[in-house]
Amino acid sequence: MSTDLRALAERLAREAGALLLDRLPHDRTLASKSSPTDLASEVDRAAEDLIVTALRAERPDDAILAEEGTYDTGTSGLRWVVDPLDGTINYVYRRPAFAVSIAVEDDLGALAGAVYDPQRDEMFAASRGGGSAVNGRPLRANDATDLAHALVATGFSYAAADRAWQAGVLAGVLPHVRDIRRSGSAALDICSVAAGRVDAYYELGPAPWDVAAGSLVAREAGAVVHTGRAPDGRDLTVVSAPEVAGALLTLLTDAGAFG
Repeated sequence: MSTDLRALAERLAREAGALLLDRLPHDRTLASKSSPTDLASEVDRAAEDLIVTALRAERPDDAILAEEGTYDTGTSGLRWVVDPLDGTINYVYRRPAFAVSIAVEDDLGALAGAVYDPQRDEMFAASRGGGSAVNGRPLRANDATDLAHALVATGFSYAAADRAWQAGVLAGVLPHVRDIRRSGSAALDICSVAAGRVDAYYELGPAPWDVAAGSLVAREAGAVVHTGRAPDGRDLTVVSAPEVAGALLTLLTDAGAFG
C-alpha cells in the first residue's frame, strides 16, 4: 500500500508544481499570513485546491490537513499532510528554493511522502521501510563525523521576537560548525540532509506540513530526526547525519535552543 500512496503523493506534487511554475510569471496577488513579513499568494490556495480535490476524489475516506486551511476528518486511519507551496516568499520574489510537500501518515507517523522542487525538477520521495530517492536515485545522508566541519541549514520565524531569540541561538552555533545555510524552505532543507547537500538542519516551530514528508525522506536516507522542546514550548526540529547528531544536540542545548 505504501508504494501506491508514494506514487500518488509524487503525482500530485508534480501536478501542483507545474501549476506553480505556470503561475510564476503572472501571479503577484499577495495577502498577509501570520505577520506582515509572511506572505501568501493566491497560487498557494490554487495549488492546495488541486491537491485536495484529487485526494477527495481518489481517497475519500482519508483525513487531510493542509496549510491553507483544509481540514477533513476521515475514517480510514490515514491522514494527508499537505504544504502546497513551501517557500512562499522565495516564490513571490522569484527566487529558487520552493517546493510542494505531501505526506500521508498512519498512527505510527509518516508512511509515504514526496517533496517536489519544480524549478529543478527534483522529486524527493520515500516510503516507510522502502528507502528514499531523488528522481529515482537512492539517497544517503553524509557520513560526517566532525561537527566543526559540518554544513548546517536553518530557518527563521516571521515573528520579530522569535527572530531575536533565534539569532542568539545562531550566535552560539555558528562558531562551532563549518558554516550556516538558509534556503527559505524547510522541506528542501531537510531533503538536503538526505541528499548529503548539507550535514544537518535545525529550526524552531516548523508546522507539520513543513516537515512531514521531508522528515521521512531524511529518515529513510539514514539521517537522524529529533524533535525537542524550545523554551517557549514549541517544537525544535533537528535533522542530521547520524555521526554528528549527538554533538549537534549538545551544541544546540548549550546555545539555549532547548528548554
